[in-house]
Amino acid sequence: MKGLDARTPVLFVGLGSNLLVRDGGFHGAVVLTHRAFGDRPLVLASGTSGLSPMDSGVVCAAGAGVPAPHVARFVAKHGGGGAEWLAGIPGTVGGALAMNAGCYGGETWNHVTEVETIDRAGNLHRRGPREYETGYRHVRLRTNAEEWFVSAHLAFPAGKTDAAMARIRELLARRVATQPLNQPNAGSVFRNPEGDHAARLIEACGLKGFAIGGAQVSPKHANFIVNAGGATAADIESLVDHVQATVEARTGIGLVREVRIVGEPRHG
Repeated sequence: MKGLDARTPVLFVGLGSNLLVRDGGFHGAVVLTHRAFGDRPLVLASGTSGLSPMDSGVVCAAGAGVPAPHVARFVAKHGGGGAEWLAGIPGTVGGALAMNAGCYGGETWNHVTEVETIDRAGNLHRRGPREYETGYRHVRLRTNAEEWFVSAHLAFPAGKTDAAMARIRELLARRVATQPLNQPNAGSVFRNPEGDHAARLIEACGLKGFAIGGAQVSPKHANFIVNAGGATAADIESLVDHVQATVEARTGIGLVREVRIVGEPRHG
């Protein structure tokens, strides 16, 4: 990060979940975190590093590039509970921190006790949860400083390994049964509006299976857009816009994108 021009855009990428890069590419510095900050999370003793985790349980330190499912299994194998839902997050710890990822009743920032970040000058910072404004798929550093996540300490209550591993297998089976994992996709496209589900609204508007070019609203799960063959990023973005506009016109509900779109369109 040191020596990087102040005007250069920076993009941190883990596994690419919830990310669509336009066909013209991203003109800036891209930092690939997967395996970059250490692949193995560590179990910390209760109270280590000034933390105040639950009286009995597991505190896991994980680099931003560690896949979330690895954390779920690691916590389970070390006697922790309540991390099983992380097996359903198809991204890394860094991405989960940046968007407060969640599923199956779990949410990332409910477990954060400390994070480490890096700024544009290459300086490292340790920050606590109170320094962030967090909500549903929303995370913002209260000072608005430009920083990116490097690692996190996540606390979980005590659990039983066999029960936790069984729950992980159950959630993964549910994910396979309900999501189009056999086709290229960027994960859930829209946030769920309060009291409803984006997939239900999209399906109710008759958009399940609707396609633009090679991009298609998944016939399996309407809140996923899949590459059915030869889709460009422009096809996908056009379909996202069409779904958003159609749902708002027919229901009055403005769906908010969960997928992040970056880069430049292809010209010519």
